[in-house]
Amino acid sequence: MKSNYGVRLLAIAVAAAGLEGIGRPAGVKEGPSALDLARQLNQAFIDVADKVSPAVVVVRVAHKTSYVDPEDEDNPFFDLLPPEFRRRMEEQREKQRKDQEEERRFHRQPVFDGRGSGVVIRKEGYVLTNRHVVEGADKIEVRFKDGGVFPGEVRGVDAQADVAVIKIDPKGKDLTVVKLGDSDKTRVGEFAIAIGAPFDLDYSVTFGHVSAKGRSRIIPDETADQDFIQTDANINPGNSGGPLVNIEGEVIGINTLIRGLRTGIGFAIPCNLAREVADKLITDGKFVRAYLGVRIRSLREDAEYRDAITGVEDGVVVVAIPPEGPAAKSELRAGDVITAVDGKPVATAQQLKNEIRGKRIGSTVVLDVHRFGKNIKVKMKPEAWPDETTPIAHQRSPTSDDKAKGLGLTVQPLTKDLAERFGVEKMEGVVVMDVEQGSPADLKGFAPGDVITEVDGKTVSSPKQFLQALKATDPKKGAVILFTTRGTSKVEILKESGD
Repeated sequence: MKSNYGVRLLAIAVAAAGLEGIGRPAGVKEGPSALDLARQLNQAFIDVADKVSPAVVVVRVAHKTSYVDPEDEDNPFFDLLPPEFRRRMEEQREKQRKDQEEERRFHRQPVFDGRGSGVVIRKEGYVLTNRHVVEGADKIEVRFKDGGVFPGEVRGVDAQADVAVIKIDPKGKDLTVVKLGDSDKTRVGEFAIAIGAPFDLDYSVTFGHVSAKGRSRIIPDETADQDFIQTDANINPGNSGGPLVNIEGEVIGINTLIRGLRTGIGFAIPCNLAREVADKLITDGKFVRAYLGVRIRSLREDAEYRDAITGVEDGVVVVAIPPEGPAAKSELRAGDVITAVDGKPVATAQQLKNEIRGKRIGSTVVLDVHRFGKNIKVKMKPEAWPDETTPIAHQRSPTSDDKAKGLGLTVQPLTKDLAERFGVEKMEGVVVMDVEQGSPADLKGFAPGDVITEVDGKTVSSPKQFLQALKATDPKKGAVILFTTRGTSKVEILKESGD
């Protein structure tokens, strides 16, 4: 259960007033009382609400009949609900769906069956919100606190950042515009105030603190641009798209999702990212981001890999290189640790994404890379993120021929016939013929048809070389296996069971 912030703030004010009195020389006039400090803090929150609320809007959406609610039970925006609440919501949604179907049969007027929040960022009538708020929209209404209602249309959306911009015609109305702050300067622990329309309760104001910054991997989608601000300000369904502001009344984030009701864990898109995307949506109608075409994770988060390599403390591990991406055309390899982009250090996957996102498409970037004890520079050209990525499937047919075994893998030289059998390119390496069930390799996802090209940085093209390389590895650190699976270059650490 959330703490009573009013009691806590009053306690802080009392403590502050008490500390002011300690050591005060006789005859010196006393400072403000504890009640005076509490009143000042109380007024500060009132001023923020009064300042920002006129720029906050309620977004009502009439969906297309084929639309699927993004807050269904398997969606991360509405996860971990209490079972009883989930059951009630499911029953309510089913009834709403039936009612909406009946309405659509007999009425031509749109049925507004979804809602969220938004905030005005330009006087010309541009409203910033979440992409999932307007997803599947047939018609949009934007309502202001003073009761004014305007039709809206989607100017552009960016799925990866979950950002959307709605355009309305203000028709001479003098719109109040929020001030966008600098989320990079936002500090953990400072006050955070959320304004929106949770559960159809328009213009609700809740407050708390910035609990953390730089949260990633919140949504189980590796393509998502995730750099969330975490807050314990009370956020609920309907707050999505509304502002998270600081005590100065500056927007520091766009409220986006929650991790369960009444948990005090909500997430907002940092305003710097939201502003960057929104500006492009307004001018171009879309946001084209540059990408390297790699699957990555922070070295800090990969204890096994960190222990297996030497000479680097921080960076971003290249876990895999899909064949269709720009990295596949460069000298970058799975297993590399990227430590800087054009000289700017990167220590997390999101920092790398942030550095690449705004690069000019087709320009050359220089990556500082650590590769098995050596520091090198790799040049490559980021490309525009594709609208759709078509997975490349390869047909496989495992066989029982044995040439060498180790770590649960049975390998054999990759011949032309085997390459054709497994549907892989002929390359220097050994092909996995069998994977022992429950072995380290099985647990890491190895499969027949995978082609192993290196072990601890040593090229292997025969079962004998494979075994020699395994024997030379440190059993405590494990073996760094570079391999290709379904056309994608990947890296994994394999250890003997029990190590």
